[in-house]
Amino acid sequence: MGLPLAGLRVLDLTRVLAGPWATQLLADLGAEVLKIERPGAGDETRAAGPPFLKDRAGDDTSDSAYFLSANRGKKSVAVNIATPQGQELVRKLAASCDVLVENYMVGKLAEYKLDHASLQATNPRLVYCSITGFGQTGPYRELPGYDFVFQAMGGMMSITGEPDGTPQKVGVAFSDLMTGMYASTAILAALRHRDAGGRGQHIDLSLFDTQIAALANMNMNYLIANRVPKRMGNAHANLVPYQVFRCSDGDVVVAAGNDNLFRGLCRGLGQPALSDDIRFATNPDRVRNRDDLITILSGLFLTGTAAEWIERLRAQSVPVGPINNLQQVFADPHVQDHKMVVRVEHPAAGPVPLVANPIRFSETPIAYENPPPLLGQHTAATLKNLLGLTETQIADLEKQLVVQTSGR
Repeated sequence: MGLPLAGLRVLDLTRVLAGPWATQLLADLGAEVLKIERPGAGDETRAAGPPFLKDRAGDDTSDSAYFLSANRGKKSVAVNIATPQGQELVRKLAASCDVLVENYMVGKLAEYKLDHASLQATNPRLVYCSITGFGQTGPYRELPGYDFVFQAMGGMMSITGEPDGTPQKVGVAFSDLMTGMYASTAILAALRHRDAGGRGQHIDLSLFDTQIAALANMNMNYLIANRVPKRMGNAHANLVPYQVFRCSDGDVVVAAGNDNLFRGLCRGLGQPALSDDIRFATNPDRVRNRDDLITILSGLFLTGTAAEWIERLRAQSVPVGPINNLQQVFADPHVQDHKMVVRVEHPAAGPVPLVANPIRFSETPIAYENPPPLLGQHTAATLKNLLGLTETQIADLEKQLVVQTSGR
């Protein structure tokens, strides 16, 4: 049985992370993804290094680890859409696609007649997803932006970091990754709508909106209580105890998110009577008396090693764990059991390790057959097979710097 999205064709006019993250997920699920890239340079993240992928001789290739993280399973079609000929090629490709995803500045693709209105006229079934910093409307619509800006403006940094420290961003591009996930979900919903009614639609998705939406309970804490949330380090605004504790030889994370788990925590720590203390009996009590409780627990954790407390608390079914670096993550036996690292044959580098998709289907398991592509690797085949161009026509376009077919 084929993958769930087999037979779906996606035209990917995105680069960097939010758009490529969305289209990589669609590719993992079986869609054919045609990644349109600039001849010569390609997606900006190809150069976002070091580190860079090394070829079989041990030399750096032109592709960074960053690029590899978000572009497996795609076909690279290098077309210069700043040229009239390139624009026409993309228009023709769009006519044969189910989905188009783009992250150009607002209004830019309209100059090329590659905007939703222009392409819908010839392909009314096309689902067209625009990913921008601030969306298609509003006073900020023409402003540029990167994840760092959206974490700042969208509130994430105001609640991240130690109380007496500076605001901090999350260690990965959170707004990009969340926007990519929202985009893939929206695209699938729009395809469902299209299949029922026969017509595609335009999806307007912004990183700024996504970052705000993703603050979840912190948003509602403010809207309900009308109090601005503060930075709390590793503590939780609504649950106690839910934070890092220092042990005699290191740190552990404890997430006692309800009253039953707190009672288990107290048993694991050898202090079952602590859960009967009127100050700590319920989660609201523990939130109100946070400082008193954390002082007591901190003293208890210092009397044993991290491994000892993890063993004892897991025996009580309390969520607890070490703070792993990435070497420890990928050496973890559970991670290895779940095969979270896969190896895919790359045309320049041989077997390349990639991080597996976490979705585990019972009937249509994800296959990892196609590595992140070389720049322009699939240009000739795509133009020949989908648009019917001859080798001579393709060679002429390459001479005019409209396309690149060399694969590098």
